[in-house]
Amino acid sequence: MRIASLSEEFWQNLRYAARTLRLSPGFAATAIVALALGIGANTAIFSVVNKVLLQPLGYPEPDRLVALELSGPRGNANITSIPKYEAWRAQTQVFQYVAAYDLGGPGINLTGGDRPEQLKGIHVSADYFPLFGATTIAGRPFTPEEDRPGGPDLVVISDALWHSRFGADPKLIGGTILLGGEPYVVSGVLRPEFSSDPKADIYLPLRADPNSTDQAHYLRAAARLKPGVTLAMAQNAMKRAAEEYKQKFPNSLGPNGSFTAEPLRDTVVNDVRKALLVLLGAVGFVLLIACANVANLLLARATVRRREIAIRASIGAGRGRIVRQLLTESVLLSLAGGALGLILGYAGVRALLAINPGNIPRIGENGAGVTIDWAVLLFTFLVSLLTGILFGLIPAFQASRADLNLALKESGSRAGGARRNKSRSVLVISEMAMALVLLVGATLLIRTFMALRNVDPGFDARNVLTLEMSLTGSRFEKTAGVAQLVRDAEQRVQALPGVEFLASTCCLPLEGGFGLPFTIEGRALTDGPYHGGASYRTISPHYFDVFHIPILRGRAFNDRDNEASTPVVLINEGMAKQYWKDADPVGQRITIGKNVGPEFNEPPRLVVGVVGDVRDNGLNSNPEPIMYIPVSQVPDGVTALNNRIIPLTFLVRTRVAPFSLSQQVQDELRQASGGLPVAHVRSMQQVRAESTSQSDFNMTLLAVFAGIALLLAAVGIYGLMAYSVQQRVQETGIRMALGASPADVRRMVVFQGMRLALVGVVLGVGSAFALSRILGSFLFGVKPWDPASFVLMAALLSAIALLATYFPALRASRTDPMIALRYE
Repeated sequence: MRIASLSEEFWQNLRYAARTLRLSPGFAATAIVALALGIGANTAIFSVVNKVLLQPLGYPEPDRLVALELSGPRGNANITSIPKYEAWRAQTQVFQYVAAYDLGGPGINLTGGDRPEQLKGIHVSADYFPLFGATTIAGRPFTPEEDRPGGPDLVVISDALWHSRFGADPKLIGGTILLGGEPYVVSGVLRPEFSSDPKADIYLPLRADPNSTDQAHYLRAAARLKPGVTLAMAQNAMKRAAEEYKQKFPNSLGPNGSFTAEPLRDTVVNDVRKALLVLLGAVGFVLLIACANVANLLLARATVRRREIAIRASIGAGRGRIVRQLLTESVLLSLAGGALGLILGYAGVRALLAINPGNIPRIGENGAGVTIDWAVLLFTFLVSLLTGILFGLIPAFQASRADLNLALKESGSRAGGARRNKSRSVLVISEMAMALVLLVGATLLIRTFMALRNVDPGFDARNVLTLEMSLTGSRFEKTAGVAQLVRDAEQRVQALPGVEFLASTCCLPLEGGFGLPFTIEGRALTDGPYHGGASYRTISPHYFDVFHIPILRGRAFNDRDNEASTPVVLINEGMAKQYWKDADPVGQRITIGKNVGPEFNEPPRLVVGVVGDVRDNGLNSNPEPIMYIPVSQVPDGVTALNNRIIPLTFLVRTRVAPFSLSQQVQDELRQASGGLPVAHVRSMQQVRAESTSQSDFNMTLLAVFAGIALLLAAVGIYGLMAYSVQQRVQETGIRMALGASPADVRRMVVFQGMRLALVGVVLGVGSAFALSRILGSFLFGVKPWDPASFVLMAALLSAIALLATYFPALRASRTDPMIALRYE
């Protein structure tokens, strides 16, 4: 009986709420739009957070997957070498499977036929497939026996490649395809639902040598815990393995180095977790500001409806019934705002994907993995429901406490006023404070954006075209073949009208690369087996001409620096200052990569010059020591390793717009290489833009949220003052009848509004000072407590508040005392 009664009451309340809101379309539209902005922003960001942080990895039993990492005082590193991988494979007491795979490096050239194509490929150990649950739709993966050195040339391909390039031909299984001109047997096709990280079209056997001593770090490793094994147990096993490894390979980890295991999902999302949580907090502030706005509207509306509510109470409606009725109206408003917000959120997600989101993992190609699924729908519904209750509670309880006798005697138009209702003032103050927090945060990121744009990267990115080529096949197994390719390409491309220089490199500036330790000839070792470490870059002679990098001392490389001449090296100014201080390094000799692995053992190199610093690891990173090696003097073992893990990048400086020569340059490079495809064609200015894309993404979103917050805060204080003026028409008329001038009235209203605004600004400055430290790791060239940002945003918000209060004040000053004294 009680349930039936409550159900009937609910439907009555719902019908009455809908009818009431329909009769007040202006109020309803304003409230719904404000809520839609707040809920829509939350929906958009949550859809990304849901995909990246909340959804489990798309593999069987993902909670048992761990990343195997190096650990040290500077943190963990998700990278390893073959000997370390072999040591981890031996931990069979805690791991069911252990797999190693490379980072996707250069593309794999699919040759043969009329259209050679560069594919995304990775080398994986045999355990990779059972570890990640990668099963085949046709054929089979390769076995551990086939994954050994000297094993057969096999390949597993993706379902997408099978369909797009081979028409899903079942005869392909067991047949051969040409990769780099060499035949590979297709052993299987993976199911379409499997997606690797990094994404790949083909999977080749890693064929790691269990007896290798190569300490070069170019692999990742992951493992599946055995049933019943905890993460702590695995970490303890990894620590023991590290101690054994140090005994076998002294100085390979350093005194404080060790091994560890971390949940694989944490490793995948670690770089973006904090940024997404900051954005989620920002949209939470936007939603709270929207709630405060609508709560103020409802408080004002409740004041107007005091007589109505009093009449309902006088004829028997209890306080609980009145509260439920008013909450029904607020929840109905919120659900309507949520429905509109869902639409805005979906549009917002599409807009998010239009902005380059940088390195956000798991969102798929062009963000295809971010969708409005049931989790997002449930989130939007719950946020809408809780929002309706949140902003509806204060007005509902306040209205239900009305004095019946006073309310029945008092005109609805005279009821209330800003000074009689501290709740509305508190809400406006809260809006101002939260808006200032967002404005300061956005300003700090905007200043970071500007600082990054003004950073001198150490090179000239204008009119430089970059092109990548994967060197496969027996022709490029040794350094001589690669050096000849670069010379042929230089001759061909530099003959094109509009081209100044062509050069090659292993790694582009701003995108990092790999480093190696070195020793300085004639200098005693005092701390470990090396004097230091630096980035290792293989380049051709015109590299510094292409980028306009100055030669500060000595000379640049030339064509005489070949395999038959004295081994040479160029170092950057940062390396010279760090390791030679005021001495001149030119003429000194250094030995690079000694004992790192057989590939890197080479004779000492003569330092022939010092060049200007380049920000190699990003615009927000200080220049680090760099060693430049002539491409024609790279050891054969390093060349073979480079061909396997990174593409050769060609750089072309042009006198005209670089893309206008793109096709001609590609044609010449294909002819010089014997038909190898060219991929990833970009201008160097694009590379520079991509290096700051994550920072730009964060800045853009926080600026949008801050703009919405500023708009809502301005509307909030304007609405409060406009309502206050309307309610105090008689009081204003009396003041003017007693001699108050229009200027006095304006000052009174402005002072009342600005007093609230300034309290909010002061509270906001304190809150922003505390919360801006969270942004510290995202900032560059500006401190979290930057005075200019705080002062500027406080002044801006105060100016907006002054403008929002001035118009109601102006209207109040135009009150006719005679009309006001008759006003009801």
